[in-house]
Amino acid sequence: MTRVIFLCLVVPWLATVSGSSLDQNTQLILGRVPARHRPGYYLESRKTKRELPAHREHGVLDDQPAVGPIAGRNGSDLPTCLMCVCLTGSVYCEEVSPDMTSVPTLPKETAYLYARYNRINKITAKNFADILTLKRIDLTGNIISEVEDGAFSKLPLLEELTLAENRLVKLPMLPAKLTVFNANYNLLKTKGVKATAFKKLTRLVNLFLADNQLEAVPQLPESLRTVHLQNNNITEISTDTFCKGNNTYYLRPSLNEVRLDGNPVVLSKYPNSFTCLKALPIGRYH
Repeated sequence: MTRVIFLCLVVPWLATVSGSSLDQNTQLILGRVPARHRPGYYLESRKTKRELPAHREHGVLDDQPAVGPIAGRNGSDLPTCLMCVCLTGSVYCEEVSPDMTSVPTLPKETAYLYARYNRINKITAKNFADILTLKRIDLTGNIISEVEDGAFSKLPLLEELTLAENRLVKLPMLPAKLTVFNANYNLLKTKGVKATAFKKLTRLVNLFLADNQLEAVPQLPESLRTVHLQNNNITEISTDTFCKGNNTYYLRPSLNEVRLDGNPVVLSKYPNSFTCLKALPIGRYH
């Protein structure tokens, strides 16, 4: 009888202890399983990725990749700092794929824009209307054939503007503080360049208009140091082109490089046209 009572008390106790030990061991084993293998983790992970922003301000990408494919979309439809490289004050949009066909919306603090070798075909007055911090714009190697007046002239800090290797037939109004202007390799003719387009730019230092279709030398500001007009259709010059024909004492010491090579004009026919210069223009003399 005593043995029966002993078994009735001990056996349930052993069963309870064993169950408790098993639960503890099970918990220890589950504790070693990586979180991604636990039930419910996959759904939580997907939710977290959906809530992450595709990109941060100023174009610094998150560690997580952007969700959703971008292939087949037009470059102009994408967020600017997703298709370009945005650093503090600078935006680099060079050879963007898919094709960039217009100037993207720029961060407000942009000072330097490099949008070279894309398929931009027109510059509108709205493209830079709100970006008054711009100091340099480089649009080399696009297919720009039209620039609306006011697109650049209302930028108070703009100093360097490059429109080389495009399809311009007419120059827009230029900002007063410009120091460098480059429109090499376009389709510019004299009728597409206003007589005072450069004359009023009193800070302009370097002017590049090579490889166009200009028939005459435009009016040049006193501040110029370098002017490139090679490979145009210039046929003649006058005593007022570089100097002042009515003032034999007039000098232009700052203008030290004039290129007229590749034009049909024979410079030796105009010996009195260079008396104010430190060096003779580079070009054809016979």
